[in-house]
Amino acid sequence: MVALFNMVGYAQAFRELMVLLTRHRKLTLEMAKREIADRYLGQVFGILWALGHPLILVGVYVFIFAYVFRVKIGGTRELPLDYTTYLLSGLIPWLNFQESMAKNSVVIISYASLVKQVVFPIEVLPVKGVLASLITQVIFLALLLLYIVGVHHIVPWTWVFLPVLVLCQAMAMVGVSYILAAVGTYFRDVKDLVQVFNTVGLYLVPVLYLPAFVPEACRPLLYINPFSYLVWCYQDAIYFGRFEHPWAWPLLVFLSVGVFIIGYRLFRKLKVMFGNVL
Repeated sequence: MVALFNMVGYAQAFRELMVLLTRHRKLTLEMAKREIADRYLGQVFGILWALGHPLILVGVYVFIFAYVFRVKIGGTRELPLDYTTYLLSGLIPWLNFQESMAKNSVVIISYASLVKQVVFPIEVLPVKGVLASLITQVIFLALLLLYIVGVHHIVPWTWVFLPVLVLCQAMAMVGVSYILAAVGTYFRDVKDLVQVFNTVGLYLVPVLYLPAFVPEACRPLLYINPFSYLVWCYQDAIYFGRFEHPWAWPLLVFLSVGVFIIGYRLFRKLKVMFGNVL
């Protein structure tokens, strides 16, 4: 009976959030566009830095691991494409998730004046940050796909699942953003914890290396890390061109929807006191 009640509560929260985001979709989109524009306002290269920053970071990773450490994979049935494709297929969504967590851990504090306005729907604040981050990711995915076509002359059929992956990732990012935004309003140390996790987290997901490279005793750490499933699904779609990790897909959907609902429920519960702690 308790489980059924919880399921009904989750379903109601999901429906409530979808109605809210649909009602305020124009406001959310406008704030996302303004965030991108305001971030580079007054700079010589302006919005080009939206691509410049992650492009330089990606270039450094590719140079260090593909040319300095000389990591060589590819050319086999098990590993069909080159290391650059393997690296970027997991690195692009991870960097995007990383950026979203960093921004949304302080989003309520940053918009304190809006939060104190009773009529403003503060639920859109974490969502607009996620949308702004996803725009950059979509551009980078398009560039990666062009690279694969230009270098390898193939178009894997699994690319059709990329919109599904982006949607699942967006739901997970919104849920995590709600959690960080809500808790970060009460505990300002959250932003520093997120910075530490973002630095260490890259080495805890199978982005820079193959899982087979990890000592067997440490390999279970990959499976208890929820971010690994996001990376594996993107690698299946972009790099392998097949369901190399078939169990990761249903788990990703389950985790994304679950975090989406739980994050909103926590945010809804804690937001009533935001005005008192800001």
